[in-house]
Amino acid sequence: MGFITFITMLTLVFVILKCLGRIAWSWVWVLCPVWISVLLVAAVFLAVLVGERIRTGKW
Repeated sequence: MGFITFITMLTLVFVILKCLGRIAWSWVWVLCPVWISVLLVAAVFLAVLVGERIRTGKW
């Protein structure tokens, strides 16, 4: 739960700084905490899925 809160707060800080003109980053980089966390969750899901398939012998 703490990780999600950190990601949310970091994203909000980046968005506010972008809207105030304090950073000149692309929106891709402003929103990078969101897509990095999505990629991390997808990687863990994929690792669990592959591990389970190998463990059960259905590979």
